[in-house]
Amino acid sequence: MTEKIAVITGAGSGVGRAAARALNESGWSLVLVGRRKEALEETAAMCQKGRVLSVPTDVTVPAQVEALFATVKKEFGRVDCVFNNAGAGNPATNFGDFTWDMWRSTVAVNLDAMFLVANHAFRLMRDQSPQGGRIINNGSISAHAPRPGSVAYTSSKHAVTGLTKSISLDGRAYNIACGQVDIGNAATPMTDPGAKNGQLQPNGQIMVEPRMDVDHVGQQLAFMANLPLESNVQFVTIMATKMPLIGRG
Repeated sequence: MTEKIAVITGAGSGVGRAAARALNESGWSLVLVGRRKEALEETAAMCQKGRVLSVPTDVTVPAQVEALFATVKKEFGRVDCVFNNAGAGNPATNFGDFTWDMWRSTVAVNLDAMFLVANHAFRLMRDQSPQGGRIINNGSISAHAPRPGSVAYTSSKHAVTGLTKSISLDGRAYNIACGQVDIGNAATPMTDPGAKNGQLQPNGQIMVEPRMDVDHVGQQLAFMANLPLESNVQFVTIMATKMPLIGRG
């Protein structure tokens, strides 16, 4: 094979865009996935190597995810890597004030959609020839340690770790590798409000936390994706060096 195909969800901005640029720079053709067509087209314009296809998709809707992978199979015939990146959260809200609607809106993206995308990717990788591929899930440092008032986000990201382990185990028979990247404080639109106004800390204080260049995350994703399938980065944490993770709480 001379062409490698990667599907990236949440590709319209932030970490997804950085991953798209880094993978494309190292020779991957891309399927860019997200809800906003214009944002996907902006990312596509930054990727000049190989083929780039934008597929607007709401990954929380099973029929749309099914249609996405039908398009991938039709246009490319296979998929070699999926970066399962789309995510959502809520403003910091104490557990006692957290609502069912807030819970569902976060879990639908961070866990249900992760399952849907990985499940369809797994089937395509299992059934294609040559068999196999790689799924990389976006965990978060919240897969290890919670922020105050983040019950849905933290619970969903802990669950992603279980999803990653299960896919890794079930994928062995089909040459499917699965790993997880846990990201802390990349400079993206998602973290801009905290960079301006500060983040709630476990001691009740508000603190502006250090951030890192999001392109460093893209480079990490490219490293993981470019490994031969005999090797896998099972879990990796990439974070701003001085962010308060170690010792949090």
